[in-house]
Amino acid sequence: MIDRRMFLAGTGAVLLAVPLAAEAQQAGNQSRIGFLCPRSRNGMVVSLEAFQGGLRELGYVKGQNITIEYRFGDDRLDRLPALAADLVRLKVDILVAAETPAIRPARQPTGTIPIVFPVAGDPVPTGDVASLARPGGNVTGLSILAPDLGAKHVQLLKEVVPGLSRLAALSVSENPYAGLVLRETEIAARAVGVRLQSVIVQGSADFERAFSGMVREGAGALIVIPDSTLYANRTHLVALAAKNRLPAISPWREYVEAGGLMGYGPSIPDMYRPAATYVDKILKGAKPADLPVEQPTKFELVINLKTARALGLTISQSLLQRADEIIQ
Repeated sequence: MIDRRMFLAGTGAVLLAVPLAAEAQQAGNQSRIGFLCPRSRNGMVVSLEAFQGGLRELGYVKGQNITIEYRFGDDRLDRLPALAADLVRLKVDILVAAETPAIRPARQPTGTIPIVFPVAGDPVPTGDVASLARPGGNVTGLSILAPDLGAKHVQLLKEVVPGLSRLAALSVSENPYAGLVLRETEIAARAVGVRLQSVIVQGSADFERAFSGMVREGAGALIVIPDSTLYANRTHLVALAAKNRLPAISPWREYVEAGGLMGYGPSIPDMYRPAATYVDKILKGAKPADLPVEQPTKFELVINLKTARALGLTISQSLLQRADEIIQ
């Protein structure tokens, strides 16, 4: 007869082996996503929730059929190449390059791993894609490319600042997308009799000098050009605009939440959710080369009335009624 203790021990070993085998099989079936971001995790909370929510809606559950490896640059762009190389060494199935500064570092260590960008400027002149309709390589995603954004910013500032005749536009020298937006903004400003002053900075160390130049040249308002470096320093920019009493409009609501006057542009979290769709399609066999780059179709207007009062500005009822959100 078999010893009862030996039988029970053997049975237990078999029972234990079943879930362990299931877990091993489950882990083997998991797709691995590498997420490369120039900013800090704390600055990405809402966008990360949108991306992860998009994945959940498509049936992906972390720890079951998908694993996400996050790497954050904490606003130090020089860290991105090493972080990208680390993700490639992990043999991820897809790289998500969270913003324009992350795309090139993600591309450098691999020419085969698919790369999806949830938010980018114009990826064509940077060479990241061949065209928006046919990306042609291993990179695709969503672009904030909206050539009429500058014209809309000029129009909104003209409504808010009576007698506006001179306008400053702040951009970063290394941003190729800024040139396109600036050209469109200048055309729109000239059409309504406003002179545009282009102010270009290298980084946050130039901000004080830039604002002094705007005031010296008589700028009556400010447009902040879409840029990840400016976005990362939005609290500083908002404080300088308030200090110099410059009504400012920016592309993103986050500036307004930090105390800026107005924001008009596509919602960044709203772009991270459909980025999950790109990931899903690629994991199911689609090639990035064949997935067109999407452009935003939804824009939001956010107004900070507290800031308007501090600047002595009156926002018309007509404009308030068009706002998607009003911060009191």
